[in-house]
Amino acid sequence: SFCLYRFRQAVAASNVIPSRLVKRLTSYALSLTEDLGDPWTERKRQAVAWQKAHLASEDVRAALDAIGQGEADSSSIRARRRAMDLLHFARYASLCANVRAWSERFPDREELEDHFQEAEAKFKALKGALDILDKPASTVLFLSDADGGTLYDALILRFFLSRGHRVIYAVKDGFYFHNPTLQDIADVPALAEAFKGAWLCKDKAITKNELLRLLREWRLIVLSDGTRERLNLARTSVAFARAWKEADLVVAHGWRKRKRLIETSAEFTRDILCWWEDKDGFQVRLRRHHPAERKFTEIELSDMADEIIAGMRDAKARGQSVMFYSCVIGSIPGEVKTASALVCAFVQHLRERMPNAYVVNPAEHFVEGMDGDDLMYMWEKVQRSGLISIWRFQTAEDIETAFALLGREVPPKWVGKDSTYSTGCTKEMRIACDVQRSNPEMQIIGPSPDKFFRRSDYGVGKYFDATLAHR
Repeated sequence: SFCLYRFRQAVAASNVIPSRLVKRLTSYALSLTEDLGDPWTERKRQAVAWQKAHLASEDVRAALDAIGQGEADSSSIRARRRAMDLLHFARYASLCANVRAWSERFPDREELEDHFQEAEAKFKALKGALDILDKPASTVLFLSDADGGTLYDALILRFFLSRGHRVIYAVKDGFYFHNPTLQDIADVPALAEAFKGAWLCKDKAITKNELLRLLREWRLIVLSDGTRERLNLARTSVAFARAWKEADLVVAHGWRKRKRLIETSAEFTRDILCWWEDKDGFQVRLRRHHPAERKFTEIELSDMADEIIAGMRDAKARGQSVMFYSCVIGSIPGEVKTASALVCAFVQHLRERMPNAYVVNPAEHFVEGMDGDDLMYMWEKVQRSGLISIWRFQTAEDIETAFALLGREVPPKWVGKDSTYSTGCTKEMRIACDVQRSNPEMQIIGPSPDKFFRRSDYGVGKYFDATLAHR
């Protein structure tokens, strides 16, 4: 009665979007049955058993393995392999797209082959849908759907894994109808078998370093997007945000994802492949990322770090002391250019005063498109190289001197600021203290370590602390 009352109230007010209303009502219903756990556990088990039985049937296996017309006559082995890959992928996609429609009556072989052929034709007409297969060791982020079909999803996950890629499978944080959760993957025997060899990541705030380590050790990772509602990119977890950032392709299916990812004016940072079934049949779209967006791979960041380390090693060989200068760059939103100008002016001042010191200036190695995660990943490798003799942290006096060198007055935004205000410097102070324990001769200059307490971690894709966005 209460749910019905709240539903009528929301409809009359017309100020709540449907997906948010569904979440509120389900949250209330779940609060009454908290001790019972997921109320749809048995439904999910039955759905998975249904899917497993059909995948094991002779008709489905024959339809999945059938060679399409013309594919056997391809002009080269490469062309034939690509044609076979497209057939397999299109057929798996067709199963995912129709999981709800076929939940009560699964089609016979002839009807199933008709659906497969329609999906194959749509994928063939879509240029570049599987270009990622030509990019070895890429990372794919696959989004699960509220209609279920988790075993069908697993077919596509294994498809990418068998082609040498790494896959991250995003599930829900809790009950959202047929959408799988981490608990389902672990507890449902058929799903546990299908995801054997996968790492179930329960850390919702995983760091970039940790995620990259997991991707090196486990080629299939299952993690939660941090929500119990239809895909809402503004409310997803840090782990999901970092998974999106590390992905080369985002794969999704279902009408819900179509509305969120395809039929929207928002621009995205990654290519998105999405398919669904509607009244007009099977549909598939490939949405390219914004042309200004650039992804920095782990190899690129490591190469940049190695180049800086080589310069430091050469300086050591010449008898110079290596000084690393930690400074405010992006922690004051909108002041990145000013911060870069300040540090360049001050570092030049240091170099003139100390010609026998090799001063590493972070601003000189910044590449447009890098965010806080990229910068910290690169710089941590440099900072832990053991080549730093003096680690200097920016003080308020340094900033005042830099403005004087530029012939400018200190603006209000910069008054009293020092490296303790910076998220990056806070993380670097922790690294500096750690490095000093193994290298006691390294000198740390600047504000005392106990002053670095106000910052936590970068917002994903940002240069400043995540908490600043909410003040």
